[in-house]
This record gives sequence, structure tokens and C-alpha cells, in this order.
Amino acid sequence: MNENNVSPLAIAEKFSRVVKLWHNLEKKPQKFGTDEDLYSSEIHLIETIGENNNFSVTDIAKQLGVTKGAVSQTLKKLEIKGLTAKHVDPHNSSRAIVELTSKGKMAFYAHAHWHEQMDGGFKTYMNSLTQEQMDLIYEVLSNVENFLNLRL
Repeated sequence: MNENNVSPLAIAEKFSRVVKLWHNLEKKPQKFGTDEDLYSSEIHLIETIGENNNFSVTDIAKQLGVTKGAVSQTLKKLEIKGLTAKHVDPHNSSRAIVELTSKGKMAFYAHAHWHEQMDGGFKTYMNSLTQEQMDLIYEVLSNVENFLNLRL
């Protein structure tokens, strides 16, 4: 297809395929340097814990914009897998601090490396765009976001 003659339908179809690919990638569990399958919600919780010292369940929930119940549920899975542990806050005995175990730190660093590899080529491409091109992409994505929000 000649890029100069791309139709709105072709753009919509391409966008749909990209969203499906992204969704499938997010659903697919990965090992991230461990012997455990880690799902997107689990590795992103590990990422949040690894990037923030002395966080409690409440702090994590606020950071991620989810409920404390959702964080607790995922933390239980990660504790069973040996990736996280809770410790009493030495400054406040009624507060528990969530930390990564050595296995959790291995997953954290492997996930960061995975992002470096995955994002590298795309970052190079995005950095090659003109400001006008980036503004157009941002405008299109903003309009798609608004369009979809009106339908939720």
C-alpha cells in the first residue's frame, strides 16, 4: 500500500492490530530471570516495589492507582513465589513494609533489561521524528482516548 494513499479504514485496522498485539504481549507470562511465570500485574508490582524503598501496601496502591485489596492479592501470589516479603516498619510497628527478596530483585533487574531491549529500537525511531510528527501522533492518540472514554 502506498503510504500517500492510506485510508481512514486502513489506519483503524492497523490501530486495532497494534492494540491486540499489545494486549497479547501484556497477557503472556514471562520468567524475567526466575523459574516462575510472572504476569503483567505481578511484574509491574515488582517494578513498583523495586523502584520505591519503604513502601507499604497503601503506598503501592496509591502509586499504581489500584485498590489495597488488588495489591494484597497480587502480593500473596508473589510471596508464595518467593519474590516479595513483608517486614514491620521499624519506625511504625502498625505498618508493614514490602520488599523484594533476592529472587524478586533478579526479576526486577531482568524486567528492566527486557524493557531496554524492547524499547530501544522504538525510542530510536521516536527520537528521529520531528516535533510536528510527534505532535500529530499525540493529537491522534488523544482523540482516540477521548473517543473511547465516551463509550465506557
